[in-house]
Formats: sequence, structure tokens, C-alpha cells
Amino acid sequence: MKQTFTDISVNGEAISPELIATEAQNHPAPKGKPGMAWMAAARALAVRTLILQEAKRRNLAAAPMELAPGLWEAEEEAIIRQVLDEAVEADTPTPQAVRAGYEANLERHRAPSLFEAAHILFAARPDDVVARKIARDQANAVLAKIKIKPKAFDALARDHSACSSRANGGRLGQISAGDTVAEFEAALKTLAQGEVAVEPVESRYGFHIIRLDARADGEILPFEAVETALRSALEKAAWVRASRAFVDALAEQADVTGISLKAA
Repeated sequence: MKQTFTDISVNGEAISPELIATEAQNHPAPKGKPGMAWMAAARALAVRTLILQEAKRRNLAAAPMELAPGLWEAEEEAIIRQVLDEAVEADTPTPQAVRAGYEANLERHRAPSLFEAAHILFAARPDDVVARKIARDQANAVLAKIKIKPKAFDALARDHSACSSRANGGRLGQISAGDTVAEFEAALKTLAQGEVAVEPVESRYGFHIIRLDARADGEILPFEAVETALRSALEKAAWVRASRAFVDALAEQADVTGISLKAA
């Protein structure tokens, strides 16, 4: 059954279904639920319309900025920026607020941990179901041998790994956050020094037998090292709150039909 939607307008200005359908391509939604993308797109366009109407009320003329050499803002984007620049006043975080933000969650300011690890990779493409099963079975068989004889890891890596590290017994050297895929990194964080993961770890590359040889947990960075970045983050958060309040105020005064802007 085809899903239908109510006609949408903002202060009498209609937003066409065709425009919403085009915008919906920019809004991801769970598989099988395209209506969620459609609604998100409709809200985004309704907010955009509200701001453009406010620009007319303020008699603003577009003054596009040069974003890069030869690349300029579109007129509507410039107008929206100008309205927000003129209307949104965000609080500047005080030094005390910045310090409090640092102390509220010290773990967020910890330097990346360093690992020395080794692995044996059984490669398989993510979309090849048969190859994935074969790779998993091979990884489990080799892992069983390692559990019986841990010192065989190097030789088994040289014999079986699809990674170039096999020439060095699977050793990857020193790695830190972002150097490997997320699944690999998550597994490393659960291992004790010298431990081999109890099961092969699956990633887009295939299946990995992982051993952690050493780790050095990152230290919490001093306030002075993160102060500038933290202040910038707090300023951005304050601006987002203020801009949302501005849009909410416009929506409260507007005649919007066919959609609610509460989740815009």
C-alpha cells in the first residue's frame, strides 16, 4: 500500500512533494522505512522556508561568501547564514565553565592508548558469503592450534596470514586509535598483555586471530593541552542551542500545516 502524506505549507507557502523527495536523499533512514527520511526532509525544508521568510522580513539581501578560491556560497545558503548571524546570540563560555567541562569527564581527555599486537588474517570479501564461512572455519582451526601451543603463533602466521605482517610472525608493531578497523581495536582493549582473543574477530577484511603483546594506556591530558579545543566545542554547543531556540520561536509564531517542527 502506497504511503501518502499531508500537504505541507509554511505561512501559506507550499513545499512540494517533489522537493521533499529530492531532499529525502540527504536523510538516511532504517531499511524499509523511507517515511522517516521523508519526514526528516520535510522538517528540514520547513525550517529552511521559515528562515528564508524571516530574511525577507528583515529585508536582507544575499551576500555570498567565497568558501574557497572560485567557490562561492549559493544565494539561499548565504541568506540563511546571514539571518543566523544576525539573530542568534550564543553565550560565550566563561573560563570557569571551560574548566568545569574539563573536570566533568576527565576520561574524554585521555590520550590514545598504544598497543603492540600481532594477528593472523583470513581474508574474505564482506559480500562473499561462501568465502566468509571458509575464512571463519580456517580461523577457528588455526586458533585451536594456538590454544594448544601458543608459541606456534609466529609460524602459523607465516603459513596462513593474508596480511603482509606474516613475514614478521603477524606482528604489526606499535598501533594506536584509528590505525586499525573498529572491531580490531575493540578486541585489543579487552585483552590482557600476552593474551590471544578467544574467538576470531570479524571485520570487513575477513577474520583475525589477535594477540596483544603490550599496551600503554594513555595519560589524561592536562587542562592546558585541551583548553582551546574544549572552549571551541562549548562555543559550538552554545550556538546550536541558541539557533534551535531561534527556530523554535519562529515556529511558534508560524502557521505550519502538514507537519510538526518539534523534532526539526
